[in-house]
Amino acid sequence: MGVDPTRASIARVYDAFLLGKDNYEIDREVLAQVQQAAPEAQDLAFENRGFLIRACRFLASQTNITQFLDLGSGLPTAENTHQVVQRLHPEAKVVYVDNDPVVLAHGRALLEENEHTHFVAEDIFEPQRILENEVVREHIDFTQPLVLLQMGTLHHFKGDKDRPKAIMKEYVDALPSGSFVGLSHFFDPENEDSATARRMEDFFVHSPMGSGTFRTQKEIEELFPGLEMVDPGVTLCADWWPDGPRLKELNVAQRTIAGGVGRKP
Repeated sequence: MGVDPTRASIARVYDAFLLGKDNYEIDREVLAQVQQAAPEAQDLAFENRGFLIRACRFLASQTNITQFLDLGSGLPTAENTHQVVQRLHPEAKVVYVDNDPVVLAHGRALLEENEHTHFVAEDIFEPQRILENEVVREHIDFTQPLVLLQMGTLHHFKGDKDRPKAIMKEYVDALPSGSFVGLSHFFDPENEDSATARRMEDFFVHSPMGSGTFRTQKEIEELFPGLEMVDPGVTLCADWWPDGPRLKELNVAQRTIAGGVGRKP
């Protein structure tokens, strides 16, 4: 399956949100539509990326885990998972998984940057296919703790709204004790920002991309089945161990994406 410039791609739309250059007019159209609901919509992507970086840095520095399975890698950007964790542990193994044609076309080579980084072309919403994949099994040892990342991915699942819970249970059941899960998701805070969150959802779902579900706190917490949450639990990405004191108020986009890190007992 080749790259189709007439269809929006989740990876390219995120690239557009992050002010990258690997996107087409159709992808920028999604950004423009969502900006009608929240002009600062790009901060959804920036907060997601910032949370990924901080969570990976935390996990690499505070645990002894050196194997990371990054589901839905997207296009390479600044500070990819392997760059963050290998700065602390050069031997750390990172396996990226994505099936977006644009990532397969030219993201793969950039993500497979060294002998410890690998790429698998597979559908992250099919857990058994990932867990049984030969490349995943070759480089990830499921008898030892690992880090599983679902950063900004599950809100793009198209189908039964309860299926993401089942997907995460399948993944978590396969993880050995002591493993960690990092996950972020579009967020409906059930307050005065809810209307904007639902407008952004409507624009995402009815855009050429066709997906982008916003879940509540309880619904996001249900994506960490049986896990012990690292303090402060599921919270705004911007509030998950920020890099310093906050000098500026959060805008509505920053208040509508949340994440957390959980440990399997």
